Amino acid sequence: MSTSISNENLRIMVIDDSSTIRRSAEIFLGQVGYKVILAEDGFDALAKINDTHPHLIFCDILMPRLDGYQTCALIKKSAKFRDTPVIMLSSKDGLFDRARGAMVGSEEYLTKPFTKDSLLKTVRKYTSEAISN
Repeated sequence: MSTSISNENLRIMVIDDSSTIRRSAEIFLGQVGYKVILAEDGFDALAKINDTHPHLIFCDILMPRLDGYQTCALIKKSAKFRDTPVIMLSSKDGLFDRARGAMVGSEEYLTKPFTKDSLLKTVRKYTSEAISN
């Protein structure tokens, strides 16, 4: 069952304190037409989420001020955004990190540096559900 929504109608937020990671994600996602919202940290993201209503959020774990676990937990506590998929991003690939991400409500864990294919595969996996809501 496919939907008739186009890529440019999908809003994807990337929260990462690394300008290189934000830029890479913006290029990879932008090349296939997704609308990309960038945030430098959790506070920046929380300020932008309400205005942009992203369909999917990629969230770095290690960030200053408000880390990815705290950011994800706050997003998932919101009645408005609790069903928005949050994918944790980290250079660490440990079982503990994955478990902690799941405990705060993240749907998946993507290891950095990610490839264009792994990023787009993750987007396709979670946005088909977001579109139909």
